[in-house]
Amino acid sequence: MSYLPHTDADRAAMLAAIGVDRVEDLFHDVPAACRFPALDLPPPASEMEVLDELLSMSEENLDVQHYPCFLGAGAYHHYVPRVVDHLISRSEFYTAYTPYQPEISQGTLQSIFEYQSMICALTGMEVANASHYDGATATAEAVNMAVNVARGRRRRVILSPAVHPEYRAVVRTYTQGMNLEIVGDEDLTADLKDLLAWLDERTACLIVQSPNFFGQIEDLEGLADRVHAVGAMLVVVTYPISLGLLRPPGEYGADIVVGEGQSLGNGLNFGGPYLGFFACREKDVRKMAGRLVGQTVDAEGKRGFVLTLATREQHIRREKATSNICTNQALCALAAAIYLAALGKTGLRKLAELCYHKAHYAAARIDALEGYQLVGDRPFFNEFVVRCPAPVPAINDYLLDEWGIIGGYDLGKDYPHLQDHMLLCVTEVIRREEIEALADGLQEAAQAVRQN
Repeated sequence: MSYLPHTDADRAAMLAAIGVDRVEDLFHDVPAACRFPALDLPPPASEMEVLDELLSMSEENLDVQHYPCFLGAGAYHHYVPRVVDHLISRSEFYTAYTPYQPEISQGTLQSIFEYQSMICALTGMEVANASHYDGATATAEAVNMAVNVARGRRRRVILSPAVHPEYRAVVRTYTQGMNLEIVGDEDLTADLKDLLAWLDERTACLIVQSPNFFGQIEDLEGLADRVHAVGAMLVVVTYPISLGLLRPPGEYGADIVVGEGQSLGNGLNFGGPYLGFFACREKDVRKMAGRLVGQTVDAEGKRGFVLTLATREQHIRREKATSNICTNQALCALAAAIYLAALGKTGLRKLAELCYHKAHYAAARIDALEGYQLVGDRPFFNEFVVRCPAPVPAINDYLLDEWGIIGGYDLGKDYPHLQDHMLLCVTEVIRREEIEALADGLQEAAQAVRQN
């Protein structure tokens, strides 16, 4: 190609340096039938024709604007006030880069500062960063922080099996090569009492989730005392909407609070981008990953905002860095800040109450169906587990095909002992008639599946 400056001699030298003879050798892993120009491409099309085809393809998507959705499991459909999209769509926000120069980044820095302040208020913690890629990354970074606080003397991480399965998987991927002992979730039926048996002087942290992956509210009162007695840290994964109603983890002794912030003003977005929030105690702030924006005054005494702490290798010496997190998800964090500000304390509580009561109405309605049974005797927030009389995939297919309903999560995929168990989620956007339709659809689905 004419715009590439490399000569034939340059290319030959580069190929020799990497040990191949031809450029084609770089693609030996790609099957020959799939390599250019042997691709089976359609004939050329105009822009109008391409747009029409893409529109037709998009109509096949199952989106929550056209289908009632009872699927949660870590990503939740909440109503996002229009003010959120209106403000984050302003070019000064959506084109903003990392605010290294405070004199030209005051707006971005203040928005991050406000976000951090709201996360602290929500979680009951003293410091929050901005921020991480998602809830799973934030959980993995909590492990890094706990190990760093212990200065490497403690190598055991106790992980509850009721923590989101993907979060647990990311923790293990993230910590490869760190010589850590990750225990607790080998037995997927283990409870808090079983986890406490692992606590000793080798423990860096205990990670629990409340509401847990099954939607149940864990009784964590006194847990921090047991963890701190052996010198370890308590990490709590939580669902931020639930904190409009439930006691914040900081009030019962959590050292680190993390979670997925997608539900705070961010749509489902077909899986991302999402937002991992992270909060801790001020005494441990220098071991925290990510960026921290602080409030100060300038030479004239006027209020200003600066990057107070940025503990990644791009800012400080590599050996002192706590993480290589390379983005603060600032636009997603801004959406969360606007969302929380728009709702306010009263609005967030009302939202949480709606989710709670609608979920309990749905649970009671489904529990009364023949063949279905509500599982668990602990209180739950807006998700609950139902034992089904038929395989969950078959029931979900029937709900979608015959009722236009997106059903729940098949727990058997991650918890073999919960085969034929469905995790259902209800948020404020679900109407009573949609809950009734779900109940009728579940009853009809069970009969249809049995007959087939």
